[in-house]
Amino acid sequence: MATSVTPPSLPGSAGSAGLVLADTVARLRRAMRRAARAADPDCRLTVAQLEVLSCLAAASGARPSQLARHLRLSPNSVTTLVNALYARGLVSRSRTADDARAFALSLTADGQSALARWRRTNAILVHTALTGLEEHHQRVLAEAIPALDVLTQAIDALADAPPHIEEADDDSTVAAGR
Repeated sequence: MATSVTPPSLPGSAGSAGLVLADTVARLRRAMRRAARAADPDCRLTVAQLEVLSCLAAASGARPSQLARHLRLSPNSVTTLVNALYARGLVSRSRTADDARAFALSLTADGQSALARWRRTNAILVHTALTGLEEHHQRVLAEAIPALDVLTQAIDALADAPPHIEEADDDSTVAAGR
């Protein structure tokens, strides 16, 4: 089920380009998940579980409440995810020194291996897809990486900002000269 979207034109409305980029990113994420599942059907982890593993790879020793805040999930959801990962031997729990009721979480060797396998599968998929592109498109994508990194950092910073998202009105955006 492929959909065709006209690429954004840079002189156009930033709101329109933002909508097209958001749609493109969403379609890319879906395509990556589908292709990764097809390439590695034995991976039985959900996207949310993989997110927890990724967070723990970056912040070993985090508490479930810290993961919940970082992932913007309810503590109960994170507990459910962690319990499933723990039952599979992908996450270890250890009591914290300052609170006997609290647990610090870390990846086990199996958890590190599962995350590395998922990342490797995704890297292979991207590499395979890129090598099938025309040289011009490969060059354009390579040149866009620094801008995409900056965009990723800017979007990630929004997760730490107070919750307030305004609906972009394309007409008002254009009229305001933005």
